[in-house]
Amino acid sequence: MYGIINKAIEDLVKVNFGEDKWEVILEKSGIEIDYFISNEPYDDEITYKIAIAVSEVMNITLDQVLFSFGEWWILKTTKEKYGGILEAGGNNLKEFLTNLPQLHNHIMLMYPKLTPPEFKTSNIELNSIQIHYFSKRVGLQEFVRGLLSGLSKMYVCDTTIELLSSRNSGDNHEIFKVSW
Repeated sequence: MYGIINKAIEDLVKVNFGEDKWEVILEKSGIEIDYFISNEPYDDEITYKIAIAVSEVMNITLDQVLFSFGEWWILKTTKEKYGGILEAGGNNLKEFLTNLPQLHNHIMLMYPKLTPPEFKTSNIELNSIQIHYFSKRVGLQEFVRGLLSGLSKMYVCDTTIELLSSRNSGDNHEIFKVSW
């Protein structure tokens, strides 16, 4: 994953819990990197170790860490770094989610070594949409749920996010139903 991911986790911790807590998490993770360069790729294992350390130090589940980070990624990191792309995604949640499959095409122009997930949509209805999430990375479904929740908050839209299908249950991808 690119350094911007690790840097965003660092920012989430520092803003909400302080520099000292980040130092404890970094030590617990066993990562010996003092500074993440946003546009440099890092091994995925580094990100996973940091997330696990956050879970252990903060005494919350890994799913809670991933969900919180997903919301943070949308509401803080993405708004600051990619505001134009977010704004171009749609005027409301439904439009944005409908356009979601094209989003990573734009991001790959900035990060050519990116291995992005793939999103597809189906069952687009007046008050709901199904989001299909395909990724080589496993265990990130709560991060995606957090992303969807963050988008809901960004568009000030009260939603329910239901996991319909999961690789944890033997399926080949996750399917979320977002209803508003």
